Amino acid sequence: MIAKKMIRSVLFCCLAVVAGSGSALAQRYDVAAFYWPAYHYEPRIGFLFPDKKGEWEIIYKAKPKEEGHAQPKVPLWGYENEADPQVMDRKIKTAVAHGVNTFIFDWYWYEGQPFLESCINNGFLKANKGRMKFYLMWANHDATSYWDVRNPRKDSVIWKGGVNRAEFDKITDRVIRRYFKNPSYYKINGEPVFCIYELQTLINGLGGPVSTKAALDDFRKKTKAAGFPGLHLQGILWSALPASINGVPGDKIQTQDNVLTYFGFSSITNYCWAHLQRPSGDYEKWADASTAMWPGFDRDFSIPYFPNVTIGWDPNPRYPFKAGYITNPAPEKFAKYLEKAKDYLDAHPRQPQLVTINAWNEWSEGSYLEPDTTHKLGYLQVLKRVFPAHPAPGVKQ
Repeated sequence: MIAKKMIRSVLFCCLAVVAGSGSALAQRYDVAAFYWPAYHYEPRIGFLFPDKKGEWEIIYKAKPKEEGHAQPKVPLWGYENEADPQVMDRKIKTAVAHGVNTFIFDWYWYEGQPFLESCINNGFLKANKGRMKFYLMWANHDATSYWDVRNPRKDSVIWKGGVNRAEFDKITDRVIRRYFKNPSYYKINGEPVFCIYELQTLINGLGGPVSTKAALDDFRKKTKAAGFPGLHLQGILWSALPASINGVPGDKIQTQDNVLTYFGFSSITNYCWAHLQRPSGDYEKWADASTAMWPGFDRDFSIPYFPNVTIGWDPNPRYPFKAGYITNPAPEKFAKYLEKAKDYLDAHPRQPQLVTINAWNEWSEGSYLEPDTTHKLGYLQVLKRVFPAHPAPGVKQ
């Protein structure tokens, strides 16, 4: 492990080639917020949201499940269509002005075609004009009734998330052509960053670890053939990241770190703290337990861990009954854990200075930077204080 960490230090020693080179912001840290692109009309899930406003429908119909339960959440900007470039323009301006210089878009592929892409293609890419970086997290989980507020069973499968090799190749060809080649795509050392949500689902769909490794190796080759020095694969660290894999000839792979090394991953982060600690009760208690796990991640993994800070958790808009949720979140409490993330990055100066935030707009899970009628711009203002943005000369906001 010590040798691996020395190699990691060499690989990331030069901050001049740190993540997001060519970014429109002259800031030391890259702040990347996950973006849930479900707030526009998507015909494929029109049966869930007949008002044709996407998941906004369950937000404005949400009810408190008990006394003191802060529902519904009300967006300060209203129930806007994110696939409209004028709407996305305000999101970008506000993000950049408050230190968020990267969006990580949840990206989907079901039944042979992309899903919820209009937000990126029609909204973000038409509005951005080089102001922000972005990259994709392939949210390759099954599409389930978790999205259906009327269904008390949350595990009924609408579409499977696993793909075979032919589908995988269609996906990677599309991603390279449509996104990696965009000048605003986020890169580390020139390598496009591509995040995979559920590694185990990928392995299952592709038929096992050996065939999955072959598919990922071919993805790297295609990325290099497209003119990039390589591919930066990022994993999401949670229970869907296997701790062992069987069937690899001559190799005993018995830890999550060994799994990631075998497949050639370059970094890890979390999507949200709900994956680390049971989301129930007081925010600070939940946050303290989640961030206390960071030293273990640093110890147990030979690739960089990028700290994640989560704003809150309340998925009750998606449930007909009361689900566990986090109480007492607030901007100043959030700021405390942003400072912890900054301290972590400062203690790891030889790795890219990237922090991930859950989320820009997870309204249906109660974790969002976008302003609401309760806190206004409060969460963004404390983020700007901890991670200040300094626009480069000549860059318009």
